[in-house]
Amino acid sequence: MNIVRYRTRESAEPRIGLHDDGHVAEVGGVGSLAELWASPLADLRARLTGGPLGDQVPLSEVDLLAPVDGTTEVWAAGVTYETSREARVEESERAATIYELVYDAERPELFFKSVPWRVVGPGGSLAVREDSAVDVPEPELALVVNRFGETVGYTVCNDMSSRSIEGENPLYLPQAKIYFGGCGLGPWITPAWEIEDPYDLTIEMTIGRNGEREWSGETSTSRLHRRLDDLVAYLMRGDVHPDGVVLSTGTCLVPEAPFTLADGDTVEIGISGVGVLRNTVVRGMPPGVNPADGHIAEGRQA
Repeated sequence: MNIVRYRTRESAEPRIGLHDDGHVAEVGGVGSLAELWASPLADLRARLTGGPLGDQVPLSEVDLLAPVDGTTEVWAAGVTYETSREARVEESERAATIYELVYDAERPELFFKSVPWRVVGPGGSLAVREDSAVDVPEPELALVVNRFGETVGYTVCNDMSSRSIEGENPLYLPQAKIYFGGCGLGPWITPAWEIEDPYDLTIEMTIGRNGEREWSGETSTSRLHRRLDDLVAYLMRGDVHPDGVVLSTGTCLVPEAPFTLADGDTVEIGISGVGVLRNTVVRGMPPGVNPADGHIAEGRQA
């Protein structure tokens, strides 16, 4: 079972439903994902496993949207795997010691990543900045956390990153990480009770170019250097998230330099037990952006 944010071909209004066995059924009385994250985990589980559902429709007949809405923020953790530490040291020789210290420090690196209306869903176009020379996707397991600090689900995150901007100076991290179209989430949220061991999940990424495989890699969350509950605990310190929060937990797959994403590339990230997120890549502002409100136009599932 997966929690989906979607719309039908007949209506542009986002809906919340459950996906199971190739079909989607609407959850009655729920207008947004943010409403769900206002409930304790036990109540949420009872509601989703015992509540009324609408008619089933085939998954192929709906458009999946990014699984985040309301004022639910997206945050991310950095340097949580040894591979990530090595990559950061490689790209930033002048500040290499900073990343080494973060890796072993008690306090993790946490940073704001996106608001919901900047997030790209499954099948959408992720962006690389026009003023960046070296850009990479970062496949990550993301936690969905309710307002009480409980992990209620998991999804796939593509934490896009400009290696050239961050490598120039670590204080440029916000520009390297936080920009329009720089975060992908989806294809849905797998409830926490459906994942037996989040430290034993396979993460795979494939980058395609001109119809050919340009890069691929595989790793496991077993290599995570941090405890997930510790990351959540630090995120909740001194802050409140009334609509819940999505926390991406860091990457262990970084394409080796001098690799960089190109316009038209495809990125596919799969996490066992969770799902597969597929997106295309564009240089500059993603297509479909409404200049009047700055929102990404959520398109059909690719």
